[in-house]
Amino acid sequence: MTDTNEPTDRDDLRLARALFEAQQDDGLGLPTRPLGNTGQHVSILCLGGWHIAQCAKDDGEPEAISMMHEAIQEGMTFFDNAWDYHDGYAEEVMGRAIANRRDQVFLMTKNCERDYHGSLDNLHDSLKRLNTDHIDLWQFHELDYDNDPEWIFEQGGLRAALEAHKAGKIRFIGFTGHKDPRIHLDMIARPHDWDTAQMPINICDYFFRSFQNNVVPVCLENGIGVIGMKTLAGSPDGQNGAIPAAGLATATQCIHYSLSQPVSSQVLGIRIRRDLKQALDAGRNFQPLEDQQLDQLREQVREMAGDGRIELFKSTQLFDGPHHRKQHGFQVSEND
Repeated sequence: MTDTNEPTDRDDLRLARALFEAQQDDGLGLPTRPLGNTGQHVSILCLGGWHIAQCAKDDGEPEAISMMHEAIQEGMTFFDNAWDYHDGYAEEVMGRAIANRRDQVFLMTKNCERDYHGSLDNLHDSLKRLNTDHIDLWQFHELDYDNDPEWIFEQGGLRAALEAHKAGKIRFIGFTGHKDPRIHLDMIARPHDWDTAQMPINICDYFFRSFQNNVVPVCLENGIGVIGMKTLAGSPDGQNGAIPAAGLATATQCIHYSLSQPVSSQVLGIRIRRDLKQALDAGRNFQPLEDQQLDQLREQVREMAGDGRIELFKSTQLFDGPHHRKQHGFQVSEND
């Protein structure tokens, strides 16, 4: 596998068009797309749990909750979270926001442990914080280290997930990671039929350790729903996306590019009202970019994308969560 592995027969466009054809749009909010073989449709944009919790910290919970309510009303009904976001506060504030709207939201959160008992403890905490009796999609979070897949299978994490599924506490099971496509491919090759896989999908990803070129086709072949993230290539300050900050493309162009890939949904960081409006404006009545437009955007980033300087979540540990760094024996600073 190479870092680029650029498609030569435009299979990427064919797959994206096929998924777009299955998109449903009633004109009342964001369109929805099928989530792999789950039988579920989810909004094409997903509200990110880390950023909305940062909004609650910066501007107060009423503002964050109001934004979540507006998102639901406007059709952004796929909500993302994780056990370790803001030390659990992200799940707590989201739980308060959806308390009387649970049936309107497709709720995803993530398990940060790899072993059996730790995974069940994470699930118990998440259900309590989110004020719900079930999670729609539970994903193993941040598989950024080569031995993560091995740990999940050998230490009992997957066994815990399967038991929780059987008990009705979770509906679907997936995994996430932002570091290296080979780790995703390792997970898919192991003996379990995953419902979803979450990964970086952005313009720069096309040229560096590319998930869209190496992992997405394998997911689609296996009926695994693709959930995109790092739309703007992340930002160490949690505010401004790296691609717009470098002047390579606008935030709207980034969103349209990602949605033109064969993803079921694209997770966005919604921290202020501007972010929410920008997302809703970009997603309403979305139409895929034409081949020439996609090629032009890729040419705009090609020079800076190839060495990982834009996608620091792949090329450095700046985006690796402190819980997972500690889990793997790496030093965690007081600022993490």
